[in-house]
Amino acid sequence: MVTRLPSSNGFEITVQVSKLQDLVHRSKMARCRGRFVCPVILYKGKHICRSATLAGWGELYGRTGYNYIFSGGSDDAWADTDLSEEDSVFRNADSQLFDKVRGHDIKLLRYLSVSYICDLMVENKKVKFGLNVTSSEKVDKAQRYADFTLLSIPYPGCEFFKEYKDRDYTAEGLIFNWKQDYVDAPLHIPASLSRSLNIDWSEYQSWDLVQQTQNYLKLLISIINGDDDGGLLVHCISGWDRTPLFISLLRLSLWADGLIHISLEPAEILYLTVAYDWFLFGHMLSDRLSKGEEIFFFCFNFLKHITCEEFSAAKLPRRKSLLPGFTLEEICMLKQRDRGSMTSLSSDFSLVTESSPGAAGSFSYEAVELMPAGAQMQATWRRNLASSPQTVLWSRAQHPEDRLPFQGMPEAKSSSSSSSNHSEHFLRAGSSPLEVPRARLVPLTARESRLEEVRAVFLAAYSSTMSQRGESPSPSGAIGGLLEQFARGVGLRGSSTL
Repeated sequence: MVTRLPSSNGFEITVQVSKLQDLVHRSKMARCRGRFVCPVILYKGKHICRSATLAGWGELYGRTGYNYIFSGGSDDAWADTDLSEEDSVFRNADSQLFDKVRGHDIKLLRYLSVSYICDLMVENKKVKFGLNVTSSEKVDKAQRYADFTLLSIPYPGCEFFKEYKDRDYTAEGLIFNWKQDYVDAPLHIPASLSRSLNIDWSEYQSWDLVQQTQNYLKLLISIINGDDDGGLLVHCISGWDRTPLFISLLRLSLWADGLIHISLEPAEILYLTVAYDWFLFGHMLSDRLSKGEEIFFFCFNFLKHITCEEFSAAKLPRRKSLLPGFTLEEICMLKQRDRGSMTSLSSDFSLVTESSPGAAGSFSYEAVELMPAGAQMQATWRRNLASSPQTVLWSRAQHPEDRLPFQGMPEAKSSSSSSSNHSEHFLRAGSSPLEVPRARLVPLTARESRLEEVRAVFLAAYSSTMSQRGESPSPSGAIGGLLEQFARGVGLRGSSTL
């Protein structure tokens, strides 16, 4: 049977279901935990796929033996094996096995027209108890994946997000320790992909968690927005944490631009992302919560950092009528919001007052065109920026919404304390006050409004679910409760498990 898969932007591809099923069945042993390459987003006729990394010899032999025993002595993964006698002499058993299963994996990647493979592992191979449990395309000795464009973009695993929680859910200034013994995968991006982004990739080890996530997301968006027809595979080790993080951010970013899932409302896209990108593929939320590894929460709270048009995949023409006398780079610096410190633009005060509901924390190019600016204002802003790049003329305590909004937890704040924080006076941090435009001049962009609404729905549901988590003895209580909250928002019946 042949199936046509349309996308929301006019592209259509054809998939032969029986062939796809056969390729999936044969290739599943090639990757960690049997996680075959799975297409999860169709964008501009390209498959955005997810998976786990390649299985090492330990897992591969163990899984092969297990399947052989419980299949009655037959194993479909070895079906139609055609190794000549001469090959058998010169090639050992390891090479034969890897050639076979990885060959099926490569056939599946080619059938899905995948050209780019982005590896998020900080290791070349995952080692446990002295054994190489998993491997990676980037260190395949036989270079079986040489025809693909391989990118090594190391990103901290879920354990690192314990530090995120311990720092009161503040990602700003949180930098991964790249000097650890097991970290041996350097960042590698082909120059053809890195040049257009104007990012100094050599500085990646000095980036905090916000900068690193932003820059990696820009890279992924740039890849899928290219003019070629090549699809993208994103994977970490098991595909449970880092992989859904970036797949979710990609999905939500493209949706916010009106490029995919155009019929879905904010609550509906949130339900889809949580249920499909995270839990269907096995994210162990209860286990992560018990260890304080809050990567799931980080993903959706991070939406506040990608509302700017520079993360948009929509190729909009650059506006020429920017703020008179200011460069584009300086405008983008103004837009760097929600950095979460006492001396930066906070989420509820980015050059606007609090008097306009929904406008707080926004700054758009549309607003820039309307903002009056004289030479004195420009000089004042530049002078303060040059003297203290990390200081803005106005600052206030961090909004409690940017911290974890759970009830009954030490990090949470009561509604009364939140109200009192709202009424605090702004503190003057510079010698000359910055002229503050009226809030009505700063409307939310469509992208910003959509992402902020998704984040607001998530925070409300997550807070409510976590506050009731202690009442549920079921290990799936966190997942079921969260999906129940989202299901109510989209008019669906909730489920206790997925």
